[in-house]
Amino acid sequence: MSSEDQKKRDAFAAIQQLISQSPSVAALQLQLAQGQFGVGAPNGEIPPIGEQYLVFALADREFAIKAELVQGVERLVELTPVPNVMSWVKGVMNLRGSIVSVVDSRMFLDLEQVPYTPRTRLLSLQSNDMVICLVVDAVSEMLPISATAINGNVRQASIPSWIVPYSSGSASLNNRTIVILDVARLLFSEKMQRYKA
Repeated sequence: MSSEDQKKRDAFAAIQQLISQSPSVAALQLQLAQGQFGVGAPNGEIPPIGEQYLVFALADREFAIKAELVQGVERLVELTPVPNVMSWVKGVMNLRGSIVSVVDSRMFLDLEQVPYTPRTRLLSLQSNDMVICLVVDAVSEMLPISATAINGNVRQASIPSWIVPYSSGSASLNNRTIVILDVARLLFSEKMQRYKA
């Protein structure tokens, strides 16, 4: 068995273990793993056309991130506070053996603060070698979005001004407008890089 096959087996075994703890989070993790490892649906169905995106909610809007950039979806856990950082850095956490910074998306984007709820999630995002967990209001689904469905004009009315610097466009699907987030723009933005207080 190749090391790639072993990685696939380990990932799916870990997801199956999650099913007993949280079926909805496990289902999203399974979809992410299928996208990352190029595994088709277990029943042999033809996968939908379009790149897979993870859809999440923030401030009553829907956003999407390419699934290949999402390492995982986690429930909120206790964080270790870090001194002398901006208030939007909520702390650090141990994510599968790596220490990762946790950023509150609402605080980072200067949005109204609301209490965390049972639906609040941490999105573990990676671009190049940088990994950060973003706190978002909720995660809803994995969705295929074709390149032709994405309008790359970020200065359109459907994209809120507070997300424009980190957006690569929006997609209109079945009476839904979903803002496409550019993970590299977000993680490597000047603001994100100036995290020290």
